[in-house]
Amino acid sequence: MTKKQKKVLYRIILSAIVMAVLLVLPFDGVLKAVLFLVPYLVIGYDILRKAVLGVIHGEVFDENFLMAVATIGAMCLGEYAEGVAVMLFYQIGELFQSYAVGKSRKNISALMDIRPDYANIEVDGRLEQVDPDEVEIGTIIVIQPGEKVPLDGVVEQGNSTLNTSALTGESVPRTVKQGDEIISGCVNLSGMLKIRTTKIFEESTVAKILDLVENSSMKKAKAENFITRFARYYTPAVCYAALALALVPPAVNLLLGNGNEFAEWIGRALTFLVISCPCALVISIPLSFFGGIGGASARGILVKGSNYLEFLSKSNYIVFDKTGTLTEGVFQVTQIYSQEMKKEELLRYAAYAESYSTHPISKSLKEAYGQDIDNTLVNDVKEISGHGVSAIVEGHLVLAGNRKLMDREGLEIIQPKDSGTVIHVAVDGSYRGYILISDIIKKNSKAAIAGLKEAGIKKTVMLTGDSKRVADKVAKELGIDEVHSELLPGDKVEKIEALLAEKLPKEMLAFVGDGINDAPVLSRADIGIAMGAMGSDAAIEAADIVLMDDDPSKIALAMKISKKTLKIVYENIVFALAVKFLCLILGALGIANMWLAIFADVGVMVIAVLNATRALTTKNI
Repeated sequence: MTKKQKKVLYRIILSAIVMAVLLVLPFDGVLKAVLFLVPYLVIGYDILRKAVLGVIHGEVFDENFLMAVATIGAMCLGEYAEGVAVMLFYQIGELFQSYAVGKSRKNISALMDIRPDYANIEVDGRLEQVDPDEVEIGTIIVIQPGEKVPLDGVVEQGNSTLNTSALTGESVPRTVKQGDEIISGCVNLSGMLKIRTTKIFEESTVAKILDLVENSSMKKAKAENFITRFARYYTPAVCYAALALALVPPAVNLLLGNGNEFAEWIGRALTFLVISCPCALVISIPLSFFGGIGGASARGILVKGSNYLEFLSKSNYIVFDKTGTLTEGVFQVTQIYSQEMKKEELLRYAAYAESYSTHPISKSLKEAYGQDIDNTLVNDVKEISGHGVSAIVEGHLVLAGNRKLMDREGLEIIQPKDSGTVIHVAVDGSYRGYILISDIIKKNSKAAIAGLKEAGIKKTVMLTGDSKRVADKVAKELGIDEVHSELLPGDKVEKIEALLAEKLPKEMLAFVGDGINDAPVLSRADIGIAMGAMGSDAAIEAADIVLMDDDPSKIALAMKISKKTLKIVYENIVFALAVKFLCLILGALGIANMWLAIFADVGVMVIAVLNATRALTTKNI
């Protein structure tokens, strides 16, 4: 609890004790009025001050004005205990609301803790702490165990593990070594690292994420905008209605000769004012969205605004990029076929023949081989454009490449049944087998598609530049409804346009990409979701929702969080309005007294805020 909240709590306790004493003691007349002013001013002086300032600044019709008029009126009518009680319970509700908002901010605050305080630069053999804003690109910085990574860069020296939970919501550490890219916002857990910076601080990953989160409240959902407009017209309307209630019925009675009943009708009007205060809606609706965004951020899902959270709950079509989104985006050896030699030997010949190449396929062969390559054993390496390579490995002529290379040499090959990139290998003029290299499907992709269908998604679509054979195989394995293959980046935009034209006006289409080369499509869809976006500027810039790790199941989780948040919002709107209007009618008829008015205001607000805080809880979703 903050100092301000504690101060309010002390005032509530003091005011309640004094009021309880005054209710017991037999005071009457002017003395009673004066004594009740003590707890009234103790608990309500700040509300009265805000009401006066609001009138001075032209912002008359707010909740402070309603509370001030209602309680001062009650005191003037001799309802001292009721006047103090209204202010007392209103402050209890405000304290509860303040605590709930503070709790909902914790997830956002935890994310804000990723901002680094300093960067270590080595000067004359000593480390000096400097502001990250002052570090230029290409500077070598030192990160010791326990320190935050202040800037994006490449590891120049050292090995360590990084805690990325503040970015991804996952506690599994990431291992880094020399040559690996590293992004700001992580925490170094073990060894000392020396990093060469690749970005200035304002363009770093952590700066972009902080800017995204800080500005998320700027983009409001339709429900929030509705409540803002509703309160703007509702509050003045009930004030004028209360004034009419206080003056018109007793004036009519007076004209009809039924006597002066102004005091009774003024009391009804004051009760009407207390009931009418729109606290429950004005507070709980933004709090629900804030809680949903905060709960999502704790799971590594960054939402740029409550409007996107609302749109996501209404999504009917989900379109996926394939490579890097549903698949790992990293080529790996998945199958080795050999004849007249061991598989390990075939892989060794291929890895040595490709050892001088920097192509991703060559890299995957060397990684699968897994041993150091002695370059002295390889000579006379020749790149055969569009075909492959030839090299002399330990005195043997090795050919490694595609079918065209084998056909050129007149060698009969074995073609694999599975899809992927095939490297055929020949040694000393004889065909020895093939190595199949494929892009691996992510382990959670199939469960992610199933989860989306359970969430009510009408259609899942996959767009890819890969071959039809590979695309169809992936789509079938994952259970995707529609697939379009062999697409260029411009073709993907055209397909999105066609899908947008097919859907109904109120339906939403979300596109999920890896955030590196999908910026045009992310921007064109109703909702752009960038996945696996750690370190990707394009993702943070173009997407509306950013998933900070490579887990596709987070998409279904994001949808569940959005639907839960919207459900809570609508529950609060219906509940608050129903109770308010019922109590307003009872108040106007003289059935409801000031105590029922207190429930209609503070009680409804507390219940609505309690319900709103449920949006924070995402662990069991």
